[in-house]
Amino acid sequence: MGRKLNPKELRRRCDPARFDFTTTEELEPLQGIIGQDRAMEALRVGLRIKDPRNRYNVFVTGTSGLGKTSAVAHFLKELSRREPPPPDICYVHNFQVPHRPRYLLLPAGKGQELRQDMDRCIDFLRRELPKVLESDEFKAQAKDEREKFVAKREELFKRLEERAKALGFAIQRTPVGINTIPLKPDGTPYSQEEYEALSEEEQAAILKRQEELQEAIRETFQRLGEIEEEWQEARRQLTKRAVQFLIEPRFAQLRAKYAGLERVQVFLKEAQADIIENVEELQAANKKPSIPIPVPGTSDPYQRYRVNVIVDNSGLAGAPVVVEENATYTNLFGTVERRVQFGVVTTDFTQIRAGSLHRANGGYLVLSAANLLRFWMSWEALKIALKTREIRIEDPAQMLGLASTEGLRPEPVPLDLKVIIIGSPYLYYLLHHYDEDFPKLFTIRSDFDVEMDWSSEAEEAVARFIRARQLEDPGILPFSPSGVAKVVEHAGELAGSQKKLSTRFASLSALVREASFWAREEGASVVEDRHVRLAIEKGRSRHSLLAEKVREWIARGKIIVDVEGAKVGQVNGLAVIDLGDFAFGKPSRITANVFTGKDGVVDIEREAELGGKIHTKGVMILKGYLGAKFATHSPLSLSASIAFEQSYSLVDGDSASAAELYALLSSLSGVPLKQGIAVTGSVDQKGRLQPIGGVNEKIEGHFLVCKALGLSGEQGVIIPEGNVDDLMLPEEIVEAVEEGKFHIWAVGTVEEGIEILSGMPAGTPDEEGNYPEGTLFHLVQARLAELRKQLKAEEAEEKEEG
Repeated sequence: MGRKLNPKELRRRCDPARFDFTTTEELEPLQGIIGQDRAMEALRVGLRIKDPRNRYNVFVTGTSGLGKTSAVAHFLKELSRREPPPPDICYVHNFQVPHRPRYLLLPAGKGQELRQDMDRCIDFLRRELPKVLESDEFKAQAKDEREKFVAKREELFKRLEERAKALGFAIQRTPVGINTIPLKPDGTPYSQEEYEALSEEEQAAILKRQEELQEAIRETFQRLGEIEEEWQEARRQLTKRAVQFLIEPRFAQLRAKYAGLERVQVFLKEAQADIIENVEELQAANKKPSIPIPVPGTSDPYQRYRVNVIVDNSGLAGAPVVVEENATYTNLFGTVERRVQFGVVTTDFTQIRAGSLHRANGGYLVLSAANLLRFWMSWEALKIALKTREIRIEDPAQMLGLASTEGLRPEPVPLDLKVIIIGSPYLYYLLHHYDEDFPKLFTIRSDFDVEMDWSSEAEEAVARFIRARQLEDPGILPFSPSGVAKVVEHAGELAGSQKKLSTRFASLSALVREASFWAREEGASVVEDRHVRLAIEKGRSRHSLLAEKVREWIARGKIIVDVEGAKVGQVNGLAVIDLGDFAFGKPSRITANVFTGKDGVVDIEREAELGGKIHTKGVMILKGYLGAKFATHSPLSLSASIAFEQSYSLVDGDSASAAELYALLSSLSGVPLKQGIAVTGSVDQKGRLQPIGGVNEKIEGHFLVCKALGLSGEQGVIIPEGNVDDLMLPEEIVEAVEEGKFHIWAVGTVEEGIEILSGMPAGTPDEEGNYPEGTLFHLVQARLAELRKQLKAEEAEEKEEG
C-alpha cells in the first residue's frame, strides 16, 4: 500500500535561525544575478569573441519576469568598464560631392573640440575677413594692380586711335561702343553731303579702310577682354593671398592639433581651399543685411565649414551600452531631418541625427525581440548592417525604392558592435527555422532558467536581493530573518519544488514591496514573516475570483462533486486551470460504466471531440494495462465508457489517466471508491504512476473544496511518488494534515492507489494468472469472465437465429 505523507514532507521550510543578521540593512546588496551560470557563461563567450564577420551576436531567451534585461544590462556595464570609449562620430560637408556628407571618427571628446574649433574659425572669418579686404593696405595693393591694367587699356586705345588716324578715321567712344568717322585730307570729318558727293571709287576706298579699322577695333576689344580677365584674376589672386595669409596660421594649428587623423586632415585641407576659393561669396554674406524672417532659397555659405557631432562619447568611461526600447527604423539607424520654410523643404549635413546603432557603435546594443520584430524594416536593415558592417542613414522610402527625389545620402559609418536581442524561446526557434540569416548572425544563445538549486548560497542571495531592492527603493522596510525565510519559501512555491527556487525575480520584487506595504500599514519598522504571508494571501485573493466562483458553484450543487461516502465507478480527478497570471486546481468527477460488448474502452471526451491527443493516448494506455493484467489467457471482451462529468471544454493531458483507470476498475469489480479521496497521476502500461505537473495547485484545489463542503478527516489526495519532492503546499494544508483533517498519499503503482481508495487489497496473480478471492482484481477478473460468457451466449443465439 502507498504511504501516507507526514507534514514535514509537504513543504520545505527555511529556518530563520540560519541567517546571522538582525535585518537586511546589515547585508551587502546583491550585484548581478544568481542562478543563471549557464546563461551568463554563454553571454560572456558571445561578447568576448571578436569576429570580423560579425557572427557572434547574442540572443537571450527565457520567460518573462526572470530579470533578463536587468541582468544583461548589469553584465554589460561591468564588461564595458574594461574597454576603451569608442571614437566620436561627426558628419561634415563633402566639398567634392555635396549630397554625400562625409563622416569623421575622432577620439572620444575630440568631436566636440573640432566642432568648437571650426565654430571659432567661422567667427574669426566673419570678423577678420572684412577687415582684411577693406584695409588700406589691401586697397592700396588692389589700386596698384588696377592702375597697371588701366594703363594697359589706355595704351591699347592710344594705339587704336593712331591706327584709325593712319587709315583716315577718327574714333568716338560711346557707352554702347565705338563709332568710326571718316576724315577728309585736312583731318576734318566728312559731312553727309560731302560724303555722298564722292565718287563710288572714293566711297569704296573709304569702306575698305573702315573694314580694316573694324578688324583692328575687334582685336583691340578682344585684347581689352583679356586684360579685364587678367585684372579679375589678379584681383582674385590678391584676395586669395590676403585670405591665405589670414587663415593659414589658424589652419596650421588645427592640422597640428588633429595630426594622425587622416580624414580630419582631408576635411581641413578642403575647407581651407574652399574658403580661399569662395572668399567673395563669404564676403558678400558678411555684407547682407540681417533679415528678420527666413527667406526660402537663402543659405549661409559658412554652414559648410561646421561640424555636426552626432555621437559624443566624451562622457563615457568605457564602451557604450545602449538599450533601445522602441526599435523603429529611424530610432535604430538615425535620420536626416528637414526644415520647412514657406513650403520649401531644405536640409543639409547639420540635420543628420544619430540612431541607436551610432550611439552603441564600439560597444553593445540591447534590443527586445518582440519590439524589434514588430518593425520588419528595422529587422531587415539590421541584418544588412551586421553583414556589411556599415550604418547607412537612408530615408525609409528610398530604402524601399519608393522615392526618386534626390536628397542627402550620408556616407556609411563603419559598424563595430555586439547586438544582444532579448526574447522568448518561441521567437528564437521561429527565427532560427524561418530566417536563414539569423543563425549566421546570432550564433550564441544565452538561455535563462526559470529555477535554481535551493541551497544555502541561494538563500543568502535572496536576502541580499532584498537588500538591493531596499537601496533601489528607500520606501521598502528592512526584512527580519523570518521575513527573508518566508520570501525564500515563496520562491520555492513559485518553482513548485522542494529542491529548486524560482528565478522569477519580478514576482519576488513585487512580493517584497507588498510585504513592506503591509508592514507599514501595521506600523511595524521591520518586515516579519506574517507580513510576507499576508502579502501572499492578498495577492492570491486579488486573482482568485474565478477559483472562488467555481468552489461556490460546487458548494451550491451547481457543479456536482462528492467528497463523502463511496460510489462505484466514480472518482474525483484533479485538473489545473491556468489563467496566465494565476492557476488553480479543481476536482472533476470521472465516471465509468461497463457493459456487455466488444467495443472496448470508449473515451466519451474523444467521441465528443473534447479530448486532446495526449488525453486520448492516456485512455489507450489503459487498454494496454487491462490487457496485461486480465487478458493473458483469454481475450479482453467488454464495452466501457469513461467521461469527465460536467466538462464542456477541451480536456487534454494524461494526468487523469490514473483516476480514469480507478473508475473503470471500480465499475468492473463493483467495489465502491471513497469519494473524499481525489487522484492525480498518469499511468503507463505496466501500472506505474508517473509524475505530473501542477501537483500543488491540484491538492490545494481539492482541499479548498473539501473545506467548503466540510472536512471530515477522511479526505485527501493520492499523488505519484515521484511528485513528493515537488510539494510546497500552503501552510493551511500542512496544518490540516498535522491535525488529521486531511491526508496526502504517495503511491508508485496502480495497485497501491486502488487499495487506498477501496480499502481492499488489489491482489497478486498465481502462475495461471488467477487472482485470489477477497481481492479487488479477483472481482474484476470474475466480471470480465462473466462478460465474455454473456457475449458468447449472445453470439450463439445470433447464430441459431441466423
